[in-house]
Amino acid sequence: MIQRLGFLLLALLAVSACNGDKTATAATAPTATPPAAVKATPTAVTPVRDWQLGADYFLIDPRIPTSTGDKIEVVEVFSYACPHCAHFQPMMDELKAKLPANAQIVLLPAVFNPQWEPFARAYYTAHSLGVVDKTHAALFEALHSQHQSLFTIDALAGFYANYGVDAKSFVSTANSFIVDSQIANGNRLVASYGVGSTPSLVINGKYRIEMNNERNIGPQDVVDIALMLVKQEAAAKK
Repeated sequence: MIQRLGFLLLALLAVSACNGDKTATAATAPTATPPAAVKATPTAVTPVRDWQLGADYFLIDPRIPTSTGDKIEVVEVFSYACPHCAHFQPMMDELKAKLPANAQIVLLPAVFNPQWEPFARAYYTAHSLGVVDKTHAALFEALHSQHQSLFTIDALAGFYANYGVDAKSFVSTANSFIVDSQIANGNRLVASYGVGSTPSLVINGKYRIEMNNERNIGPQDVVDIALMLVKQEAAAKK
């Protein structure tokens, strides 16, 4: 019964959170739902799309300073509570594998409502403890496939304890001033990027990419646009 209630709570949070609508209710449809995949026939050739600035991806003006030094920054704005982010995770793995050596992925948890904050605290805590690589995909799995009730810091501490993290240390770090500051800074960045839905990508502080039903931009398209912009930014550095 508890597990079922937890799953229902996660579903309600996802509806309001993934599109950044703080006033959304359970009846609100998420705007970031990826378009349904269309199966191509074996002989079909997918045309190369001519991606348009201002329609398929967007300029961020003024440009936001990056955190990756000389490397091209690729920010994913996400939340563990967002089912679209869970579905997009394999695409992020693909993007990471295809990025050149002079590009780097940075994860940025968004907080679109108060119920989403524990997940942001969990990410920053895991990052400080050096366990993001082995827990990132696992937390998506626990929430969206196994439907575990992980909606509080204490519950999340129990999850991370399975990966060698001391639960008391996790709770202490998650509630620390340092994590408070990281969340505040993250919220400012999300607003500066103009991000209104998750997942979204930001390339080098200059361009924002989002899935878009009207433009038929799905997960693979987001990856393709990101790779195009990374190549463009790399060429500009030469």
